[in-house]
Amino acid sequence: MSIYFKRRSGPTFAGAFASVDKVNGLKTGHYKRNCTEDSQEWLSHSVELAEHSGAEARIPESVADPKERESSMKRLFALSRIALLLPVLALLAGRAEAQAVPALESIKSQEELDKTIASLDAALFDSYNRCDLEKFSSFFVDDVEFYHDQGGVTLGREKLTESVKKNICGKVTRELVPGTLQVHHMKGYGAVEMGVHRFHHPGHEDTEPVGEGKFIHLWQYKDSAWKITRVISYDHHAAAK
Repeated sequence: MSIYFKRRSGPTFAGAFASVDKVNGLKTGHYKRNCTEDSQEWLSHSVELAEHSGAEARIPESVADPKERESSMKRLFALSRIALLLPVLALLAGRAEAQAVPALESIKSQEELDKTIASLDAALFDSYNRCDLEKFSSFFVDDVEFYHDQGGVTLGREKLTESVKKNICGKVTRELVPGTLQVHHMKGYGAVEMGVHRFHHPGHEDTEPVGEGKFIHLWQYKDSAWKITRVISYDHHAAAK
């Protein structure tokens, strides 16, 4: 990801990171992905079903017919199995919604890798442009390192997300320059993405020039998710008109 910086004077890029906080002893917590609301509701229902099929749903003693009792036992057993499967299905549904892209080991060609990273890039900057900070931060590891040729270094996902909230939201939007995206496989790790993108200032196009820069994103596939571990953002300048 690339973001250019606003200078205090002169015609330069605006609406981007005004400053980069120095990070000393940054503490980051382990990121945990929550299930969707629907998934949580399924989990609640599954617990109720398990309780119902266990303590409260015993076979009445009045059922004397052995065949009928056997049939009732089979029905209760089936309900119990469903109750146990519902939490698993809920978790899988939550994960599928979070990142609907192939796993690294399932990618068999350069074309598939290009599509995967292009999809991730589009999702990342869609959240950036809409200021969906929760989704935006989910694309980075806790200890991400962000290197900017004009602003210096930003360490950690929390600092990076806070910078976007403070300097980008409602001020800047990003677009990938068509035909510039390059993707290369990194064996046993993931992929490296390179390209050129531009930054616009909605409502201020007449006073704020369009910025352009190059970027390098290092994507790691780990624990069933693609995340960025390193960013290099450089060669920032005004885009040619």
